[in-house]
Amino acid sequence: MTAVPVRAAGMTLGGLAAAGELFAMALEALRRTWDVRNWFWEFVEQSWFLAKVTMLPSLMVALPLGATVALQVGDLAGQLGAQSATGGAVLVGLVREVAPIASALIIAGAGGSAMTSDMGARNIRDELAAMETMGVNPVHRLVTARMWAAGLISSMLAPLVILSGAVGGFVFNVLLQGVTPGAYFDGALGLLRVSDIVVTLGKSFLFGLIAAVVACHMGMKCERSPVGVGRAVNRATVIAFMLVFAFNYVITTVYFVAFPPKL
Repeated sequence: MTAVPVRAAGMTLGGLAAAGELFAMALEALRRTWDVRNWFWEFVEQSWFLAKVTMLPSLMVALPLGATVALQVGDLAGQLGAQSATGGAVLVGLVREVAPIASALIIAGAGGSAMTSDMGARNIRDELAAMETMGVNPVHRLVTARMWAAGLISSMLAPLVILSGAVGGFVFNVLLQGVTPGAYFDGALGLLRVSDIVVTLGKSFLFGLIAAVVACHMGMKCERSPVGVGRAVNRATVIAFMLVFAFNYVITTVYFVAFPPKL
């Protein structure tokens, strides 16, 4: 009868230890951020790679997402006699929630999996141990660059998601549901604030950092086998998604308390 509580306690302690290691790696990567010369070119390379693998998926996700939201909200608003408010609802939802979440998930799924595989391959080939032997901290050289690259590209993807989703919503709401273009955009401009854009970009940047740290940590700590690398990729993606949603809930709650939404 005591096996279950003992096992649960062991899993809890293991989870706390893993969370502590992840947080420690993030702090260690940030600690040497000022030494840009050691990681700048790696940062440029990773930024270009992330931009290549995430731009098209962002467009492909945002366009139908904005169209679907516009279709559903427009149908409901039409029944209530407020179909002109569809544009405001679509754009506010895109700016406040959809854009940072979508950009972070694409970074974690498309870019994070590549980071985990790369770090896992380096771990198998003993490259990380060789760097430590030569007096080079692999966290400072590799993780710091990937963190800032993921944060930068994630914050750049957010406006792309907003624009693409707005275009998709415009097509359905204006061309198919008969709402005038002025009413579509006027509702959004009346509800959005500058702080919404700032918080969205900040959340996107933070979520990109989280996705990169999780991906690098899982790759550097994976089992030294091809199967271990595959499992690390799976765990990194799942954990990054969970952390992104958890942090998004906390940030959104605090923001709504500090700045109540307009009616």
